[in-house]
Amino acid sequence: MEPASQHSRRNIHIGIACVLVGAIGFSGKPVLVKAAYQYGVDTTTLLALRMLFSAPWFLAMAWWAGRPTTTITRRDIAGIIALGFIGYYLASFLDLAGLQYISAGFGRLILYLYPTLVLLMSAVFLKQPLRTAQLLSLALSYAGIALVFSAEARLGDDLTLTALGAALVFASAIAYATYLVAGSRLVHRFGSMRFTAYASLLATGFVMAHFFALRPVQALVVAHEVYVVVAILAVFSTVLPIWLMSEGLKRIGANQVSLIGCIGPLATMAFAWAFLGEVITLTQLAGAGLVLGGVLIITLKPK
Repeated sequence: MEPASQHSRRNIHIGIACVLVGAIGFSGKPVLVKAAYQYGVDTTTLLALRMLFSAPWFLAMAWWAGRPTTTITRRDIAGIIALGFIGYYLASFLDLAGLQYISAGFGRLILYLYPTLVLLMSAVFLKQPLRTAQLLSLALSYAGIALVFSAEARLGDDLTLTALGAALVFASAIAYATYLVAGSRLVHRFGSMRFTAYASLLATGFVMAHFFALRPVQALVVAHEVYVVVAILAVFSTVLPIWLMSEGLKRIGANQVSLIGCIGPLATMAFAWAFLGEVITLTQLAGAGLVLGGVLIITLKPK
């Protein structure tokens, strides 16, 4: 029988590995999305394919999590439906739509602002005062985004489209932050894996309703390269990272997850440079550093 200290160290090492791999998996999502766009697929079809490929895995997650230990009320059902719509359908659609116009690295940095949006929502709706460190975090994060936007605008052909893409992804971050603030009670009530599976399956229904309202079923027939990209997106940048991050959170806690998760935006920039040929400038790196520094201030020592 292994000593308790050795078991604890092994548990921590496993947790760190889970979060590291999960963060890198999530970081590949915008790169894969932009790769799929190169084959002429539109946002609505791409999102429908992603959810269809992911749905069997979410069903498996729901089965693995087992039956809820608490009674499901009508209020719970309404909450899961609403949060599935906001956090998994709306946020995903806005993110994919915005990536048509901006680089993968810039898009990932904007999404990474969601902790600051949670902070602002808590201040506005929950009347939690903003402290000096939190104000510094906001200033650093949004100064960093402004810096990266200036670099993106210089590299892009159309400032209007760059602004549109940034606005769409920022709206996605707002939707995700809303999901986090409003969904905390249900996550604790059902457990993160079970709740994620339920909300994702409901979001699949919203996505497919959206698709069939605008496209014929034949639109799901796309280039075979898109199916390969979507399969990788569904497994390695959606379902697997969700499970790994949940496992890592359980083993090492939120502070360490936040620290290790900072590799995500940097990994996205590296993947985009390697696979999409996106340019990385010193201005972009400086902006990314400000964003990551600002987010770390409020995530490492949460109230």
